[in-house]
Amino acid sequence: MLCPCRTHHLRLLLMLTVFFLADSSSPCMDEKQTTLSPTEVNTSQPVQTGEKVVLCCPFIPPSRVLVIVTWQIVLRDKPLCSISYKRETNETLENNCTDGRITWASRPDQSPHLQIHPVAVSHEGNYRCQMATIDGNFEHNYHLQVLVPPEVTVFPEKNRTVVCQAVAGRPAAQIFWTPEGDCAPEKQDWVNGTVTTRSTCHYPDGNVSTVTCFVSHPTGNRSLSTDLLPGAKGSEKLYYLFIIIPVILIIGFIWFLKISGYSLFHLYRKCKLKKTEATTVVEEDEMQPYASYAEKNNPLYDTVNNLR
Repeated sequence: MLCPCRTHHLRLLLMLTVFFLADSSSPCMDEKQTTLSPTEVNTSQPVQTGEKVVLCCPFIPPSRVLVIVTWQIVLRDKPLCSISYKRETNETLENNCTDGRITWASRPDQSPHLQIHPVAVSHEGNYRCQMATIDGNFEHNYHLQVLVPPEVTVFPEKNRTVVCQAVAGRPAAQIFWTPEGDCAPEKQDWVNGTVTTRSTCHYPDGNVSTVTCFVSHPTGNRSLSTDLLPGAKGSEKLYYLFIIIPVILIIGFIWFLKISGYSLFHLYRKCKLKKTEATTVVEEDEMQPYASYAEKNNPLYDTVNNLR
């Protein structure tokens, strides 16, 4: 003969087993939201942009008579949006809800859950499911946190400096270096709520040839490496080619003039005198043909010569 206590436990175990098997396809089963008394649950829900998310109401046993289900949605810089379903009249109501990506996950008479697809940054906010029964109210509050993966790049600059940046991430990414250098981090906030994180590192040690940038973010971690030496050597060659060598040539030329007894002033004066003499000779050569022609063909000149 079975003990009444054991019989009661077996019946309860059987009921729970049938319940879990019947609802195993529900997207909310992993949360184990079995509610046997009026209560309020708070959940922080991170989700990546472009994905699909289902927000679930508290589980109510079939023995509880549901009267109304209401979703209250509070988003940034937007009025309160409410979506309701009345079981008695099989009626749905919406107030200040204009985003078509926020809908019932299924028919509200079959499932009270809410669906957002695809998720955007503008969907970050608070979502509350309120279920009213004849035995009391049940609530489940969600704080939806929207994640945006950043675009990660790393590139070398002159003077053995390298830059790593995580562009337009949400939340802001964190940047680490191997090996560590003389780094200066900075952040830039964008209007859409994303943040660009930038880290500029200088490596004065010439023995460091390769550096690696590690970017930590809730959507996934990334690492990128770059070589310092090619860019640094190229910059030094250009610096010597265009700056140092011309200066050395000028100083050497001035020193040569000094030891030869010349100066820049003497060279300038000598060049100017040569230019003046050359101009004078050219002017005299140009005037001689005209003077000879005037002497030979001028009537007044011939008359004066006859009188003499």
